Amino acid sequence: MLLKKLLPLLLLPVLGMAQAHAADAAHTITIGVSPGPYGDMVKHAIAPQMEKKGYEVKVREFSDYIQPNLALANKSIDANLFQNRRYLNRFSADKGLKLAEVITVPTASMGFYSNKIHSLSELKKGDIVTLPNDPSNLSRSLDFLQKYGVIKVNPDVAVTKASLKDITENPHGVVFKPLEAAQLPRAMGGVTGSLINANFALSAGMKLSDAIQLDVLPEDIKNMIVVRAEDINKPFAQDLKAAVESPEFEALFDAPDSEFASFQKPEWMKARHK
Repeated sequence: MLLKKLLPLLLLPVLGMAQAHAADAAHTITIGVSPGPYGDMVKHAIAPQMEKKGYEVKVREFSDYIQPNLALANKSIDANLFQNRRYLNRFSADKGLKLAEVITVPTASMGFYSNKIHSLSELKKGDIVTLPNDPSNLSRSLDFLQKYGVIKVNPDVAVTKASLKDITENPHGVVFKPLEAAQLPRAMGGVTGSLINANFALSAGMKLSDAIQLDVLPEDIKNMIVVRAEDINKPFAQDLKAAVESPEFEALFDAPDSEFASFQKPEWMKARHK
């Protein structure tokens, strides 16, 4: 009888500890990134704002563009920051995932790099150019090459779905070789040039200013924070949005000596200064 009366009292500390642990877990969020500057963006520009609201922010780096969305979908992470809207829409449709954009962030641009030529106009027959092999970034690369006069792509094919077979004109006679995006910087020595995503270029010690041509990014290929669709209205997602919208966040992109100084701001950020 006495034990029955004491049991609830004995359980109170245990329950209290469990509730405290649950509260702590609720305020710990893990954000997935690909190699390069976006891990630093989370650590130096987003995490400080989130910590003011009581969150602990962890960064998990992935070596490719596939796993961050799969990890998000299976709840191994809470958000990711590595992809643009074109990539998100295509990947989600292909894999049947329900993911949602929180907010667009300043983004470093894809660029054409070369140790052998100084202008895209110098490309000649037989020159090998490497580019990312995942479908979204491959089509983005073809759009880049068309924009800057290297090739022409079938206008009847959606810009987000173009592949090498959709090249209709290649006046320079360039040979295009798709590779895994992370391998592109290391393969530079054996090719004429390479289209490299900024995060992999920067993580390999390259400078954006070294590119022969940097892309001017349309809004739908600027990177975003993404969460599961079911979480889009949860406090942590809204707090992530508020962190990016904070003056402290933007200040890091205005500082001339910042590693983020050359990033292209999203339209919403530009608009509030007009």
